[in-house]
Amino acid sequence: MIPSAASRRKFRTRFTGRLCGLLCCLALFAWGCARAPLPPTPPPPAPPVRPPVVQAPSWEPLPREEALAQARRMSPATQGLRSWRDLEPGLKASLAYVRRKPAGATAFSRPGLSITWGAMRQTLEDLIAALPYLDDDPALLAQVFAWYPLEQDTLVTGYYEPYLEASLKPDPAYPYPLYGRPADMMEVDLGEFHPRWRGQVLRYRMQKNGIKPYYSREDIDFTGSLRGKGDELAWVRDRVELYFLQIQGSGRLILPDGEVKHVLYADKNGRELNMLGRTIINRGYLKPSEASMPRIREFVREHPDLTKSLLAADKSYVFFKLADNGPFGSMGKLLTPMASVAVDRSRVPLGAALAMSVPLPAPQSGGPTSLSGLVMAQDTGGAIVGNHVDLFCGSGTYAEYVSGRMKNPGALNLLVSRRALPALEQEPAGDGQGGATPQGMTGAER
Repeated sequence: MIPSAASRRKFRTRFTGRLCGLLCCLALFAWGCARAPLPPTPPPPAPPVRPPVVQAPSWEPLPREEALAQARRMSPATQGLRSWRDLEPGLKASLAYVRRKPAGATAFSRPGLSITWGAMRQTLEDLIAALPYLDDDPALLAQVFAWYPLEQDTLVTGYYEPYLEASLKPDPAYPYPLYGRPADMMEVDLGEFHPRWRGQVLRYRMQKNGIKPYYSREDIDFTGSLRGKGDELAWVRDRVELYFLQIQGSGRLILPDGEVKHVLYADKNGRELNMLGRTIINRGYLKPSEASMPRIREFVREHPDLTKSLLAADKSYVFFKLADNGPFGSMGKLLTPMASVAVDRSRVPLGAALAMSVPLPAPQSGGPTSLSGLVMAQDTGGAIVGNHVDLFCGSGTYAEYVSGRMKNPGALNLLVSRRALPALEQEPAGDGQGGATPQGMTGAER
């Protein structure tokens, strides 16, 4: 039966009323929930614990008494010198180099000490002024100069100026060519392309299909890549001695008539350096403790069948130029035997003066067993990296003996004039024990 219209209206009225009541209840419930307190917000996670920043230790000079004790043990005789004054030509050469640098520019910087070229100039001038007084009182070196120690146990090696029998003309008795800088070797400064390559030079040769690395040692010495191109300066008797000439960087040619010619470093091919001694050790032929230069020479001569393989592993190659004088260091100045050192210039600036103490190999014929004196940073070398200096030992039998066996820890101190250190200007320089004072030294440097 169909409900009447009145019944339908009555049903809708009751349903609507109940629905409205239900919605009101829901609204009241929601309002009550909104008013209820929210649960507490969890705290943010704690930041990670960062390790403390470790500051580099400040570079400080030796205490005065310690520097004085070391200075009094120094003697030019341990360097084969008759007097401290014999260092004057070398120090003046360093001074000439330093004077060409901008006085206000930084020459060297480490935590605790930043040295300008002007301060280095002041140091060298004061050291030259002190030379006439050091024979009587070497303690002046600690009174006038602050001593800044380099890293402990600096590795000190040696190099020398070898003699090679040679001819300036082709001769069957002298079969191995000594080359000048090849005319077809080109170079480009990579720093011109991007700052990240500043200071890097690429050496190359041109081919039809583009540039190629310049010839390696194997190419030059065993394949003849430069033969007959007109780059020969001379011809030498011994291939192994030619290799060691390249390692030393300069030498003397003894010609058939007794004339002597200097050969100086001119350039290199830019290929990988892999020293002969390291190759012999890596291939298991000698232990590191056995690989002195004399033993390396001896090994190669005992095994001529290995010569090509061993030498060719070193792709680096050095080219030379003839000269009437030499040898010259990287600053373009003549080196002083047993007083000039090659350095890593990121650790020690060229031109610096240092006090050095190191044991020396002594031949049976005699000689000092240690060096304790002044040395001058006047050269660099491809293998001289980090806490390592290379002592120029001179030329001749004694120099060859010492340099070939020299691989000892040494104590080195960078000398800085107290006049160049404003923080020390008011510090009394004397030790209360008297002593000579160089003329011209005033104020704190006394």
